[in-house]
Amino acid sequence: MLIDGMARRPTFDSRSEAEKAFKAATTKPAELPPAAPSIPGAKEMVSLRIDRDVLDFFQEEGPGWQDRINAALRKAAGK
Repeated sequence: MLIDGMARRPTFDSRSEAEKAFKAATTKPAELPPAAPSIPGAKEMVSLRIDRDVLDFFQEEGPGWQDRINAALRKAAGK
């Protein structure tokens, strides 16, 4: 804004700015909802990219290849 040919500085309310900064620094972030309880033995559908030769190895013996991959991953995880 110009008043009598001079630029006017915008008004600055330091108190409200300080309160806004304090609130931002002290406000507790929203908590995420608790994860769904794990059901023992339940399977979870996932998408996984693996090399073709690895997939061929597990599919060679026919049906049950997904269970064989799961068993191999479980063994690798030390479970």
